[in-house]
Amino acid sequence: MRGNSGQRADAERKFPRAKRSLGQNFLRDANIARKMVGLLRIVPEDRVLEIGPGSGALTRLILEQNPAFLLLAEKDPHWAGERMRDGAGRLRVVLADALLLPWERFTLPWKFIGNLPYNIASPLLWEICARSHGLERAVFMVQKEVGLRMTAKPGTAAYGALSVWLQSFVRIKAEFTVPPQVFAPIPKVESMVLSFCPAKREEPCPRPRNFDPAALSRVLRLCFQARRKQLGVILRGLGTRTDALEDLGINPETRPEKLSPEDFQRLSARPPFCDPPDLPPCPLRRKNPEARRGARKNSNAP
Repeated sequence: MRGNSGQRADAERKFPRAKRSLGQNFLRDANIARKMVGLLRIVPEDRVLEIGPGSGALTRLILEQNPAFLLLAEKDPHWAGERMRDGAGRLRVVLADALLLPWERFTLPWKFIGNLPYNIASPLLWEICARSHGLERAVFMVQKEVGLRMTAKPGTAAYGALSVWLQSFVRIKAEFTVPPQVFAPIPKVESMVLSFCPAKREEPCPRPRNFDPAALSRVLRLCFQARRKQLGVILRGLGTRTDALEDLGINPETRPEKLSPEDFQRLSARPPFCDPPDLPPCPLRRKNPEARRGARKNSNAP
């Protein structure tokens, strides 16, 4: 008869310990997993991408909805191999870092879902919402504090560059809060489930934009690194007159945290933001274009 040590070894082979380096916290509550998948509103013709499927809490429920195609992006080789066993030809698994996926290639309608590692949620959603023109709907679980920033309104403490950027591309709804106890290992903070859909649903994919994302990124960087300063002071610091603000009906004494996403979009179309050779983009964007290009070259994503 085998002892406890042998049983523990078998258990770890079947369900290895979470890797802190990958920010793994596995969802263990079937009801919450079912609610998340239900929010995605899967129909038979859907293409679905799950980011970081891990132990498969969401994957099996997605398969029950019989989407036309299910793609899994998993960075952990162990869980990528385990998830290949689930679909029997009904899914495709890509061993990849989601931060390096070629999101601009998702031009057909797609639905995205995932229990995202806390440490990558902000930069990942920054890229997905801006670059995935085929985004039809998404449901993600993130750290509650980050979720509050993503859904924040102008004039609130949580409102910032992330709020403006995401809300310029998508509508975001805070669906429900998730307690730490439903994860293994148990995190020290609460989580939040958010739903995302394109800002203009009536327009076909790829959806057109009336602003330049690169210019908007520059506006956000310059304004929110000095969010307590008045906009007129920020512009004068760039050697620019405040006429652009007045033409847009914006008081130069207004602080960045008071402007709406639409205000920032209109401001991004004016000098010095629309044609600034030396102004860098907002730092939430990825800083390693060479790594991204290499990932695109080697990616099996559609």
